[in-house]
Amino acid sequence: MTLSRLSDNHKRKFDDNGVDNILHKMKRHEVDADHHTSPSQQPFNPWRSDENSAPNRSLSEECSSSSSSSSSTESSTRSESTRLQLFVRMMSGGKTIVIQADKNDTVETLQSRIEVKTKIPVNEQRLIYKGKQLQDERSLSYYSIEQDSSLHLVGRMRSTEHPVACQVVDDIMYIVSRIHRGENNLPPLPRGMSISEKLASFFSMIPVENDENNSTDKSTETYLKIFTNSSVPAALVMLYTSRLETNKSCGENSIKIFLNSCLALPDNQQSCCLPVVLEFCRLLRRVCPHDKLYGSCRNTLGSLLETVQELVDKSESGFTRLHYRLLTVGEEIFPCLSELADLMDQQLVDDNLGPSLYDVQKFSSFWRPLKYAIDFQLSSLIPIALPLRSTVLEAEVGRVRQIFGRLLTTMNICMLRIESSLGGRGVANTEAMALKWGQYLAVLKIVSSMSELYQGGKEQVASLINSRKVPFCALILKFVKRGDDHGWISEYKEATTFECRRHLAMMLFPDPKEDYEEMHEMLIDRSDLLKESFQYIAKASPGGLHGGLFMEFKNEEATGPGVLREWFYLVCQEIFNPGRTLFLRSTDDFRRFSPNTASKVDPLHLDYFKFTGRVIALALMHNVQVGVLFDRVFYQQLTNQTISLEDIKDTDRIMYNSCKQILEMDPVFFDSNAGLGLTFVLETEELGKRETKELKKDGKYTAVNSENREEYVKLLINKRFVASISELVKKFSEGFFDILSVPVRSFFLHLHLEDFDGMLRGGENQISVDDWKAHTEYNGFKETDRQIDWFWKILRKMTEEERRSVLFFWTSNKFIPVEGFRGLSSKLYIYRLHEPNDRLPTSHTCFYRLCLPKYPTMGLMEQRLRFIAQDHVSSSFGKW
Repeated sequence: MTLSRLSDNHKRKFDDNGVDNILHKMKRHEVDADHHTSPSQQPFNPWRSDENSAPNRSLSEECSSSSSSSSSTESSTRSESTRLQLFVRMMSGGKTIVIQADKNDTVETLQSRIEVKTKIPVNEQRLIYKGKQLQDERSLSYYSIEQDSSLHLVGRMRSTEHPVACQVVDDIMYIVSRIHRGENNLPPLPRGMSISEKLASFFSMIPVENDENNSTDKSTETYLKIFTNSSVPAALVMLYTSRLETNKSCGENSIKIFLNSCLALPDNQQSCCLPVVLEFCRLLRRVCPHDKLYGSCRNTLGSLLETVQELVDKSESGFTRLHYRLLTVGEEIFPCLSELADLMDQQLVDDNLGPSLYDVQKFSSFWRPLKYAIDFQLSSLIPIALPLRSTVLEAEVGRVRQIFGRLLTTMNICMLRIESSLGGRGVANTEAMALKWGQYLAVLKIVSSMSELYQGGKEQVASLINSRKVPFCALILKFVKRGDDHGWISEYKEATTFECRRHLAMMLFPDPKEDYEEMHEMLIDRSDLLKESFQYIAKASPGGLHGGLFMEFKNEEATGPGVLREWFYLVCQEIFNPGRTLFLRSTDDFRRFSPNTASKVDPLHLDYFKFTGRVIALALMHNVQVGVLFDRVFYQQLTNQTISLEDIKDTDRIMYNSCKQILEMDPVFFDSNAGLGLTFVLETEELGKRETKELKKDGKYTAVNSENREEYVKLLINKRFVASISELVKKFSEGFFDILSVPVRSFFLHLHLEDFDGMLRGGENQISVDDWKAHTEYNGFKETDRQIDWFWKILRKMTEEERRSVLFFWTSNKFIPVEGFRGLSSKLYIYRLHEPNDRLPTSHTCFYRLCLPKYPTMGLMEQRLRFIAQDHVSSSFGKW
């Protein structure tokens, strides 16, 4: 039922203070047949006449009639007797009863007498006289009820739901009618008879406890139907459009109270408010589309849609009630979407302030359910080729396509604006970017979502982003923060740089705390590094590790970030040591590792894989390069990707070549040699024990031929590289997830394997002494001092491994980031050490400080530097 339709079958006329103008803007429609109610069940409406009474009158006519009747009553000469005999016709069944009363009796007294005869409770009775409902507190003389008058009892019977709520709604309509007529000469309303109080009373009746059968949800829906079927929204809007400021203010406050009350309901019940708030939006849009009240109503509708959509997203497929509500409002929210699109487009073009976060969020809150409705009804046609034929959503789909095209064009202008601002500096100057551009990514996200509906839409967005890579990357680096949902950017991964992809992945980790009280403290003995590290990390709660780590080695003074970086490097060297049997080195690249199926010799091997997942995730969170790489097969499984033949090339070159040969061999030759004698089995050797495993049922009896060889290779790869280590990968992922706290796939979605390599190990190029020198500053020395000149000359003479050892001694980093020394968290410093000139250097690894004595000769300096460059010496010299 469309909620702009009023609850009776008659067209009603609003007349007073310009309400006739409202009438022309509010088109009346007949009520749907399945929503018709009998007169005895219809809620009271002050602008509706009973079917047996005179035709409908305007409010001004009704008010005039009432005044005339009262005046006539006061001037007429009547019998002094106040006793009355009244005929009360019951609209249900047509029965008429006779009731004795007195003119001074109240309506409530009369209702009590009716209750005695009919057993209908007072609170369920509605008495109508001359087309007007009688109010409980009024006397019969007030309504000029004469001897032998006929009254109509149209009260709800015992089967009526929520009679008290019906009474409250009728009270609201009575109050609105009284305010609208301006009956200032009447006594003041009793306490509790204001619209705001009645609205509060109405919402207080709605139950908030939910149960498994959604009965509370249905009850809320029933309450709100009472509200709309009594035409309260139309009445309050009419009051708001009054020329009298007091009436207008009353109407505005009442509507705001209703909207706020809807938002205060529990999330699962807010969906029931959608039809009513939609009705308010329709009415206000017709009479005052530019008023702030309409904007507030539209924003409330957006908030409700956002809440309901979140419930739909979290629910399972069987949660059809919310699905239905979103579907039914889909076609009706387009006007709101169009208005916000106009506003947002204007803000984007203007560029004075840029689009506001609030407006973009509201646009999104309308777009998501509208897209849901289109997806639901036109799923078989998506992506859509316009024009459509024979669909109720054709107009909306076409208009959304226009909004999409307009926003796409506008965003191209915006990206050009950023590109011009950055000039030739690219993303290196993102700090200078204006904050007013902060919502551009959110708008692009909406545009990308819209493009999914239309043929060629995705390609248009990709073309825009690929042609504007520099501003796109600048937006990512500047404005993507923790907690944001930017998974959509992975669809345009090729338009991003390594720095962008790493930034997107890193924003999925919690921010390490600097408050020592929140850190997880560890005191590790170097001689038992792996076992004690396992105890501290594996036994900790994930939340305890999110606060960061405070690391200290036993019997050493050094503490702080430098010691933590050293611990990460050393513990990873232990974990990935092939002698531990946890991981295997790749045969072609000793830097790469994959899980070792032989690890099961250790009964705690699964716990150690979960521990390893935590350690790797923690190292990434703390931005420490640990110097190990994963092979492609291991990485592919972490990302839930299928393992292909090309993926195993670097992991097992022998099997790769064999499978390649099988697939490329001439079919006739292959079959003539009986498939080389192959069957669907895999022979393995583990810890000296040979074993034959079938690739499928009866595999050892199934010969491989030219027709099934592709199946054989796929099953072989799956058995050898997937099934054999799936449990180990699962445990690693569990540990990784403990730190990440979002699905592991979300992290890897943004990355290539090469990106993950860079995050784990750093740059692959040899250390550049020139880059090192460019990012080093001095304290106690000058750049022109001979000791500084000697230092850099000695570094140039060292081997790559010796340089890394000096760097490790200096910073606890053996590997530098992909972008070089500028990627470190700080510049490096050389301090003069005021100690005897033959002393060894010292370092403060936390602050990247190397302390050198003022050596008298280059030979002495080289001797001391080569000493600390030894692997067993470069550790544990750092101080806090």
